[in-house]
Amino acid sequence: MQFKFIKLIINILVVFMPFFLKRLVLIKFYHYKIHKSSKIGFSYIFPLSLEMKEGSSIGHFSVAINLEKLVLGVNTKVGKFNWITGHLKTSQNKFFKNIEKYSALIIDDESAITDRHIIDCTATIQIGKFSTIAGFRSQLLTHSINVYTSQQAASPIIIGDYCFVGTGCIILPDAYLPDRSILAAGSVLNKKHSNSDSLYAGVPAEFKKNISTEAEYFKRKTGVVY
Repeated sequence: MQFKFIKLIINILVVFMPFFLKRLVLIKFYHYKIHKSSKIGFSYIFPLSLEMKEGSSIGHFSVAINLEKLVLGVNTKVGKFNWITGHLKTSQNKFFKNIEKYSALIIDDESAITDRHIIDCTATIQIGKFSTIAGFRSQLLTHSINVYTSQQAASPIIIGDYCFVGTGCIILPDAYLPDRSILAAGSVLNKKHSNSDSLYAGVPAEFKKNISTEAEYFKRKTGVVY
C-alpha cells in the first residue's frame, strides 16, 4: 500500500514536469518509447508499455491507466479529457471467460481521438489509419456482464482505416467498423459489419447506404482531420 502511494505521488510529479524533462524521465525510468517530436500535455498517462511515434500527441487532462500497451502511430492525436483504462493481467481476474484478453489501445498512423471520450480497453481496441473518433462523449466498451453465465466477459473492438465515428456513439464488445465507413452520431455499434464504404446508423447501427470512394476524407495521404 505504501509503495503504491509513493508511486502515485511520483507519477503526479511527472505529469506536471516540462515536457522535455518528462520525456527523459519516461524513457529512462519507465522504459517508454517516445519520439522526440511527440508530446504529452498535463495528462496522467501510465500504461505498462507506451510507444509514441513521430508527431503523435496527447492533450491535457487525459488519463490512460491499467493498460498493458498504448501505441500511437505517426501523427496520431489524442485530445483533452479522455478517460482510457483497462484491466491488467496482474490484477484480480474477474474476466473468467477471457483469460487471454490483452488490455491495449493501438492507434495507427494519422488518426485522432478528439475530446471527452470514454475508452474501455479491458480487451484490445484497434483503430486503423486515417480514422477519427470525433465530437464528444463517445464510449468504446470492450467488457460487459454475460447474463447467461453471470460473469464478466470481454471482447476486442476494431475500427478500420479511414473511418469516421460521430459524436455520442456507443461501440460495444466484438464490434467491427469496416474500412472507409461512417458511424452516424448517437449510434450503437454492437456487432461485426462487413460492408466497407458505407454509412451505419441507428440503435443498433445497421447499414444505411453506400458512400462514394471519391469522398475527400477517404483519399487523404497525410494529415489528421481534427
